[in-house]
Amino acid sequence: MTVEVAGGQERSDWGMSPLDTADWRHCATATGLLRTFNDAGVIEAADVLVAQRLTALGREPDERVALAIAFVVRAVRGGSVCVELAAVPEQVDLPVLPWPTAEEWSAAVAASALLTAPAVLHFEDGLLYFDRYWLEEQQVATDVLALAAARPPRQVPDVTRLFPPGFDEQRAVAEVALTQGLTVLTGGPGTGKTTTVARLLALLAEQAELDGRPVLRIALAAPTGKAAARLQEAVQHEVDALSAVDRERLQGLHATTLHRLLGARHDTSSRFRHHRENRLPHDVIVVDETSMVSLTMMARLVEAVRPDSRLLLVGDPDQLASVDAGAVLADLVEGLSARADTRVAKLARSHRFGASIGALALAIRVGDANRAIDVLNAGGEHIEWVDTEDPATSLRAVLVPHALRLREAAVLGNGAAALATLDEHRLLCAHRHGPHGVAYWNHQVERWIAEETDAPQWASWYPGRPLLVTANDYGLRIYNGDTGVAVLRDGGLRAVLAGAGGPVEFGINRLADVETMHAMTIHKSQGSQASEVTVLLPEQDSRLLSRELLYTAVTRAQHKVRVVGSAEQLRAAVARRAVRATGLSRRLRE
Repeated sequence: MTVEVAGGQERSDWGMSPLDTADWRHCATATGLLRTFNDAGVIEAADVLVAQRLTALGREPDERVALAIAFVVRAVRGGSVCVELAAVPEQVDLPVLPWPTAEEWSAAVAASALLTAPAVLHFEDGLLYFDRYWLEEQQVATDVLALAAARPPRQVPDVTRLFPPGFDEQRAVAEVALTQGLTVLTGGPGTGKTTTVARLLALLAEQAELDGRPVLRIALAAPTGKAAARLQEAVQHEVDALSAVDRERLQGLHATTLHRLLGARHDTSSRFRHHRENRLPHDVIVVDETSMVSLTMMARLVEAVRPDSRLLLVGDPDQLASVDAGAVLADLVEGLSARADTRVAKLARSHRFGASIGALALAIRVGDANRAIDVLNAGGEHIEWVDTEDPATSLRAVLVPHALRLREAAVLGNGAAALATLDEHRLLCAHRHGPHGVAYWNHQVERWIAEETDAPQWASWYPGRPLLVTANDYGLRIYNGDTGVAVLRDGGLRAVLAGAGGPVEFGINRLADVETMHAMTIHKSQGSQASEVTVLLPEQDSRLLSRELLYTAVTRAQHKVRVVGSAEQLRAAVARRAVRATGLSRRLRE
């Protein structure tokens, strides 16, 4: 079972100081326990309003049930699927509040009419759920176990043909994937996951021929457009290095977003054209960056997979989880690893980083702050630590030269060079706003560019403007997370974006949902990488600062990582776990 812990996101948001009556988080209509806990800053207006509405509709008079509902709302907003009632007082750590005892709180909730048909809530093993997430968690567990248990009687090709000596880890993965319906492939950046996937697909295509099926229908998918583009590029690069026979078997591979794979509908954002009654036609489905997949999206995916298909889920469970509710990949790894009949495949050896970046990522992942600080202090070609309270001077020395190179390529109209320059460096921030946020540093870079050139600071569009797409546009075939640059063409500006099939170009007036990307959030950086990455740590009491956040940021770098922040901020990040409350891993172990 995964539970929320004090000291991370939950503790920072729940601790707190009393709310001012003018604060947007204060609910003027709150009464009783809801009022007390809202005034203390433990729950917010949104939590109170949902609790009030549900108890009114269900004619539930017990204010302890209303308080429990408010904490479920709060948990879901923080990414959890449920809340463990007995643990809430310890997590919040405000003993002066009138907490119900664990026994009476549980008894009140268990006796509530809101748990009877049609149920709004479900209370199971001390975990309180909203009906939707309880159903989705049950469904995911059932479908995942059914896929994992599938053992189709098929011939197994010679694995050593594509995984010879020296590929021992990858060969072990292939042997697992060739013999079971579901494979979870984990590993940090640079451990060879894409190489393994490409060669495994070649073996699966060979296996299909041995079984008398000349065509293997393969789907490649990822949660975002940028991640799909990277998957497409990386897999194709590996396929191109295979033999002519294998390349012939794997012709026409195309990566897409999960939304597009499942068939997005205009009338709903949570249901798709492919589902249990209209399954996906593919024989093999590969999903990359699975750590970013929410519980709801995983439910929609596994119900749409045919029982005789193979599902390969690839990702790094130590990265940040989905922005929506759930920690599905981590739960799958924990739950399935505990079963004797299912194997989770893991790659451990990194081939991407210099030794120092790998050592830093490992120290962060295992929670060793002292080791992380030692690696940063040692520095070297691939590591830089900027320990300062005022990062402006240091960041200007890095950001302005990169922005000017980007501008030069854009003014010359060289879209390919502009895109290549864009991927040379990323400034990653935890927050969108505030002195450590993306908005602030985007504005700062534009001001610095104006000081260095004749570019007007107030212009929203300019040559060399780095772009981040923030919403899917299926008509233009551009997706949330796609990146690009504004370049000069015949006296006007055009947007050149890095699409899955190569650069694509549009008039800037056709792009509605884009923002400037001299800096980007660490959450948005998932599924992407850059040659050099600068990580700006937020204040150590930031609710977002966590081990998973720092690990995700550091592992976006291919060749160099620069950490800007103090030892205290670094220790705070490594110490905090962004753990979410779920029951999926327990269901998978049963």
